[in-house]
Amino acid sequence: MHSWIEDFQQSIDYMEENLTGNPDTGEAARIAGLSPFYFQRIFSALCGMSVGEYIRARRMTMAAQELSGTKIRVIDAALKYGYDSPDSFAKAFQKFHGITPSKAREAGAVLRSLASLHVRVTLEGGKMLDYRIVEKEPFTIAGIRRRFHSDTSYQEIPLFWDAWQTDKKGLMGVFGYCQDMDGKEFDYWIADLYTPWTELPEGFETAVIPGGLWAEFRCHGALPDSLQSVNTQIWSEWLPSLKGYSPGGNYSMEVYGPLTENPDDYECFIWIPLKKES
Repeated sequence: MHSWIEDFQQSIDYMEENLTGNPDTGEAARIAGLSPFYFQRIFSALCGMSVGEYIRARRMTMAAQELSGTKIRVIDAALKYGYDSPDSFAKAFQKFHGITPSKAREAGAVLRSLASLHVRVTLEGGKMLDYRIVEKEPFTIAGIRRRFHSDTSYQEIPLFWDAWQTDKKGLMGVFGYCQDMDGKEFDYWIADLYTPWTELPEGFETAVIPGGLWAEFRCHGALPDSLQSVNTQIWSEWLPSLKGYSPGGNYSMEVYGPLTENPDDYECFIWIPLKKES
């Protein structure tokens, strides 16, 4: 029986074998035994980059090796590595390597390289993760939402919160709700509990959060470091080693508490839905 690490490595091998084709995130997730939503997040936590960033970097690495070591034409390299035109390929190539594709042919050209990933997990003791598993009834949230891409969400979601700070429209911002759409894009909500007797401001929407089992993780300390640290630990350590349970839905929740005078005393939570394995 394969361990989850072996399955995850096989999903990376699948992407490597299809760099000149069209590696499908859904298929890679299936090989890893995960939903696309969880595959994207575990990949980012383990590998330090999104799936899309990894594929682009590996394609640029392989393209540079061919351009510097063979007589392949730029237009052929562009098509081989998934670009519709030499111009779009040249732009991506220069962004990654700092030089144009034609310059890569010159002797002494300095090129960047990303080696193919091989996942290894080592135990580095000491850091506790506080959590509990609880049963929750369904509940409804109300707030504002935007759609984000997995490749850019870490940069763009904080800007979404910054924009909310300038015009809260009566929204306290208790929840940050993340709902998968297709494995690459997801909707992120800034929301509160819905109160049916209160009229919703313009632009607000509601969403019903299913009842069931949830793992609640406590984050203690100043934001965003405390939340991001626990989040990385959940995806890279806790979920892959989880026994008796598996992820129960393509969504997750951040729950924010009242502000404290000392940022180091602040507490918030990350909720992950679970299902019990038979």
